[in-house]
Amino acid sequence: MQTLIYGLFFCCAFLLLHTLIGSSKQAAAKVRQINSRLRNMERDDQHEDVLRKIREKRGLESDGNFKHILQNLGKLVLHSGLPLGKNGIYALMLVSAVGAFAAAMLIKGIFWIAGLAAILGLLLPVLVLKVLVKRRRNKAVTQLPEALDIIIRSLGAGHPVPVAMALVGREMPDPLGSEFGIASDEVSYGANIGQAIQRLADRVGHQDFELFAAMIRLQERTGGNLADLLRSSAETIRDRQKMRLKIKAASAEGRASALILNAAPIGLFAVVNLAVPDFYGEVIDENIVRYGLWGIAGWMVIGNLIMRRMINFKI
Repeated sequence: MQTLIYGLFFCCAFLLLHTLIGSSKQAAAKVRQINSRLRNMERDDQHEDVLRKIREKRGLESDGNFKHILQNLGKLVLHSGLPLGKNGIYALMLVSAVGAFAAAMLIKGIFWIAGLAAILGLLLPVLVLKVLVKRRRNKAVTQLPEALDIIIRSLGAGHPVPVAMALVGREMPDPLGSEFGIASDEVSYGANIGQAIQRLADRVGHQDFELFAAMIRLQERTGGNLADLLRSSAETIRDRQKMRLKIKAASAEGRASALILNAAPIGLFAVVNLAVPDFYGEVIDENIVRYGLWGIAGWMVIGNLIMRRMINFKI
């Protein structure tokens, strides 16, 4: 009887644990499926207010137009998808520069080194933005054929184009889920489909989306079967993605060589300083040694630029 009771307790605990794990997985899947625009719509019932807030967070005007003091920097903020607004990037750059300057003054106490650190701190948010923009563009381009397939199936079922765009906005995660949702809202509030898709392409900033927008504008002017055009566009985009992957595989050896050539001297210098701290102690203050180290760094930069030109291919 005691063994039976223990067995029943074990079964109950196992079932309870399995239920909790299953419910947490379902909740996580639900969170992954929803995009940021739909989360904002859950908090605010007014779709027009949600659209206006999303535009302002992305650095756009309330009517969707792009006006920025520094065009290139504003486009980086727009393409990154971060809710920085118009002036958020400037605040980040200022904080980063002041923090780097203060840290350099506390560590070294030399003004010119602190000034150089402030310049690097000023550029750091821009470099981070570029990395985030590249990652977001790659994800958006990967999602684009799937989004076009959803639109094609929706058009085949007899739905109009705005309804098909809204379906993509509901069913797909970020970044394309929110982008197509914004485009659908813009069509609902008076913009034509060509303008909405062109603004979507401007928010993403990739040539595949420019091709998609150009095709929509052409179809608006000349007519034709939009589903067939989207199907051919999806095939073209998939072929371009395959070509990019082939180029990435072909240039993998060059990228690995560049990584090794960069890491080897830096790693060797660090190992020597850790193993024998006084190895450069007697000659580190000599001008010829300092100039030699700066020359080595310069040659490494030149070599990196050359290797980048050799392995960087654009389609």
